Amino acid sequence: MIEKAFQGSTRYHLWLLFLFALSSMAVFLFTLQLRQGLTITAMSQDVPWGFYIAQLTFLVGVAASAVMVVLPYYLHDFKVFGRITILGEFLAVPAVLLCPLFVLVDLGQPSRVINLFLHPRLNSMLFWDTIALSGYLLLNLVIGWKTLEAERTSTSPPGWLRGLVILSIPWAVSIHTVTAFLYAGLPARPFWFTAVLAPRFLASAFASGPALLILLSFVVRRVSRFDPGDEAIRKLAQIVTYALVVNLFLFGAEIFTVAYSGMEHHTVHLEYLFFGLDGQGSAIFPFMWLSIVLSVVAAILLLKPSIRNDFRILPLICGMVFVAIWLDKGAGMLTGGFVPTPLGRVPGYFPSLTEIFIGVGLYSFGALVLTILYKIVLSVREVQAEAQGTDLRVHT
Repeated sequence: MIEKAFQGSTRYHLWLLFLFALSSMAVFLFTLQLRQGLTITAMSQDVPWGFYIAQLTFLVGVAASAVMVVLPYYLHDFKVFGRITILGEFLAVPAVLLCPLFVLVDLGQPSRVINLFLHPRLNSMLFWDTIALSGYLLLNLVIGWKTLEAERTSTSPPGWLRGLVILSIPWAVSIHTVTAFLYAGLPARPFWFTAVLAPRFLASAFASGPALLILLSFVVRRVSRFDPGDEAIRKLAQIVTYALVVNLFLFGAEIFTVAYSGMEHHTVHLEYLFFGLDGQGSAIFPFMWLSIVLSVVAAILLLKPSIRNDFRILPLICGMVFVAIWLDKGAGMLTGGFVPTPLGRVPGYFPSLTEIFIGVGLYSFGALVLTILYKIVLSVREVQAEAQGTDLRVHT
């Protein structure tokens, strides 16, 4: 089936070439970073985690969101998700693949990551996060590939595959929970030291991931003869709605707790994120306000069924949700956690052009992997549809 990934129109091959060129840019800049060190980034002793680790936080959520189509389809026999489930599983593959790549470029000495496996520590959340991500990547690759192979040969998937599917459901929840514990286990960082961080991570993931899947469904519908189905998209939009509202509620609960307590070491990071503090944060707080506005407006629009089910508006709303949560985790979650430092300082941070362009290159690599996987899926299903005389464009 691999050969199907390289069969397509000129426009398709130009798209692959474009993504490959951007990915190559990331490789070049990373080699430059290796030679000159992390001094060419905006990170410092006070802000050791920056733009790179923020993308890890966000992408783990995108990967975990695949469970929102896998669980209803496999456990509750929700046939509406029959066409879109494999798209969700294969979306998780590049998302999980990018997570260790962003960690790799964040390390000043990438070779030292080997020590994580040579000298594992069972009380290390980073070790368990690595295990969780690796296992989830393998699960989605095997499940997606075996399911697609069964479709290609018009046979039933092997019986043992259902066991892997059931295993992947709690595993999906665990990868983002363990990632949240990486932050919540640091008592010197008041912004992260909260019991609702893991629920917030999961709620935001179950909003941003399905929102992206909806956008990809519209793209797939436009560039191919395959249609995931109107009803599947509507159900995903409902999931986005509920998850986004829960995410806003949890964030509001955090705001109330911090504001009502009036404890300075708990309020300083929010003041930094939304208003700036001691001359720092002026480059961050516009993005935080944009994230809040986009989230609230999107939630209001999604709560109205007539707007949520309007496919002319839904892609725009899903784009708002995706950008809002990306800004929250990419601009706010990391930088806010480092304010103040354990010594009371207010460090400033905004990613350098090197960090941004390496990030763009890595995202392009993820898009390249996703394009290839989706091309294989669409090619197999088009062949099967022609052989069976069925129509891939079925609006329900």
